[in-house]
Amino acid sequence: MIIGHLFQRQYLEKAVKMRKIPHAFLFSGPEKIGKKKVALEFAKTLIGFENSFDLALVEPEEGLIQISKIRDLRSWFYLSSPSFKVVIIDNAHCMNSEAQSSLLKTLEEPRGKVVFILITSFPKILLPTIISRVEVLNFYKTPDSEIKKYVQNQGIDQSAAAKITVLSKGKAGLALDFLSDAEKLRKYEQDLQEIALLSYSSLASRFSWAGKTSKKELKDIVADLDISLNYFRDIFLSKIKGIDISYSFPKLRKILSLIQKTIFLISTTNVNKKVALEVLAIELN
Repeated sequence: MIIGHLFQRQYLEKAVKMRKIPHAFLFSGPEKIGKKKVALEFAKTLIGFENSFDLALVEPEEGLIQISKIRDLRSWFYLSSPSFKVVIIDNAHCMNSEAQSSLLKTLEEPRGKVVFILITSFPKILLPTIISRVEVLNFYKTPDSEIKKYVQNQGIDQSAAAKITVLSKGKAGLALDFLSDAEKLRKYEQDLQEIALLSYSSLASRFSWAGKTSKKELKDIVADLDISLNYFRDIFLSKIKGIDISYSFPKLRKILSLIQKTIFLISTTNVNKKVALEVLAIELN
């Protein structure tokens, strides 16, 4: 189920109807908002629901997409097919420089009915020459009203629907996660509480958190940092509304900026995760 993104989906439907389908797209926008779901829906429109052989999904392994992943696609291109072939490169910003260069060469020489869909939250990491050869489609967070309406339509009571909507922060993917797995909702609330307590903890406790978090998988580290970002954004909004809190505006801006920088570094570079998280931990007080 896809929540929101009506404009983007109608744009893709129109491209199919008019038979004017670019050979490459870039789906750009925040994490967990449904970009991949829209990409898969579009791919199925092009190749048919049962013809999965004509769909290639490229994803990072240990945080990177190596050149071998891109090279492996070339022999696949030449296999005959009556329909389109679709390549979805999820987290395209995780391609190393060699992989990006190899992809660029492929994009410069489009092959028949092959359509590329690059998905990323960090488009500036991609080569400008790649950006110039793709149709950019920007995705945005879903309005709370749409998320709440969908959640309530699943038979969820108004109070629970309101909680899911607030915690999702416009990210429909999170709302769907919470709906499908109550444990994910419970853990999200637990992690949110941990961040709240952490901001008032000793430096030793914060360093312990950094060490523990750095050992998690990349996607889980980013998820934890995203929760931190949501927590401090809520504090910032409370401050604007005049609610008395201990943080000053300059301090909150510094924390928010540092969390975003840490997410970026951990997602796109080989930075020492423990050190990056310790630098952040120092400021969370």
